[in-house]
Amino acid sequence: MRETATTAQAYDGSGIDGAVYVDVVDAAHHAPSWLDGLVSGYSTYGLALFAFLMVVGWWQARHRDAAQAVKALAAPVLTVLAFVVSTLLKQAVQENRPCQSLHVITLEACPAVGDWSFPSNHATLAAAAAVALWFVSARLGVIATIGALAMAASRVWVGAHYPHDIVAGLAVGALVAALLALPLRRSANALAGLLIRGRLRPLLAA
Repeated sequence: MRETATTAQAYDGSGIDGAVYVDVVDAAHHAPSWLDGLVSGYSTYGLALFAFLMVVGWWQARHRDAAQAVKALAAPVLTVLAFVVSTLLKQAVQENRPCQSLHVITLEACPAVGDWSFPSNHATLAAAAAVALWFVSARLGVIATIGALAMAASRVWVGAHYPHDIVAGLAVGALVAALLALPLRRSANALAGLLIRGRLRPLLAA
């Protein structure tokens, strides 16, 4: 009874793009099993790609430039801060998952009531990581951007989010990371100098 009451009080976002969501979920049901497995695997574990790219970015930067190494070390921090903003928005909006509102069978198990849908945390994390990596390396930024778009699409394919959830997640992640990275870029040299004089030189220079 309590669960039903919570669901009734939450926001139902199906009126925005529920029809598109249902079409995508239906396409997933008719897709080859290998494709569904590939998308589901990436949707679940794909965030590890961005962690790997951040490590690569840091490793390359510390062999080139201390200021770039500072930006690389800041990338996971910016990503976590974007996640915090996304989580706060989830609690403010409290949108039910589409699988709860539309009662559809999805590739990913339908989350419990109270695990809100808007915005997508996966999309937020992926977009924030991509933007942060652009400030470290254009090549890594391109790879991460493609990965972020794929992650966002996969969350709709497995049935975890509406399209507007992932669009909002991408926007939140990109905006938070960019707003924090721009002032960091201007002060990267000064920060690098301070850290090198301290005990963190091995993190900034090979």
